[in-house]
Amino acid sequence: MELKWAFNEDAERYDRARPGYPARMFDDLAAVPGRRLLEIGAGTGQATVPLAERGYDITVVELGPEMAAVARRKLAAHGERVRVVTGAFEDWPLPREPFDVVLAATSFHWIDPRVRFVKTAAALRPGGVLAIVSTHHVAGGTEDFFAEVQDCYERFDPGTEPGLRLPEASAVAEGDADLGGASSTHRYEWDATYRTADYIDLLLTYSGTRSLPTTRRDRLLECIAQLIDRRYGGVVVKRYLTQLRLTATPV
Repeated sequence: MELKWAFNEDAERYDRARPGYPARMFDDLAAVPGRRLLEIGAGTGQATVPLAERGYDITVVELGPEMAAVARRKLAAHGERVRVVTGAFEDWPLPREPFDVVLAATSFHWIDPRVRFVKTAAALRPGGVLAIVSTHHVAGGTEDFFAEVQDCYERFDPGTEPGLRLPEASAVAEGDADLGGASSTHRYEWDATYRTADYIDLLLTYSGTRSLPTTRRDRLLECIAQLIDRRYGGVVVKRYLTQLRLTATPV
């Protein structure tokens, strides 16, 4: 099974456990002219709901049927202004009317690199904007925990790089912007607090964790849970860096 399909296996957990996006990001996105928006890979609608509440006319293309079903339920109150299509963006026929904004929130890297920029450019009006949101795990929060937990990963996840440490936010690159127009990047550092069960729930939404053999995954999660309970009083703080990369198509 491809890793991008792993998210669809437990859509309710994904919706419950994933941290979402900072409110400031939606404020910055709202400064982009136009309200006709295409969202690629919306998952359960964690970015879609705040956008719908701001009055956007939204078309969502989501690969996973279970994820799309959760998104439809959460967005039902917005009626025909928000449409959720189940399928791969690569195969989806573009409508005649172009969009003002194409948004990919923590999903752009899953799109076939041969078409990701070409098709998003074709979906946009001249001067329209591609908004790529990426989420990064960075140094901060309960820093000692994230150093110590490396031992659990090295013991039970054979793909773990020895001695791996979280990068400083300042070391994270801005990412792709290959549409030929002007680009800008907004960066947001923020913390989320997790109790042990909530953090384990979060880890079970990561494709790398879900793809481990069952025995290894169970031992990894047990090791992490014991570390949080015994050394950190059952609570850890995780720091995220969210980046919003805005790139305009040439006019």
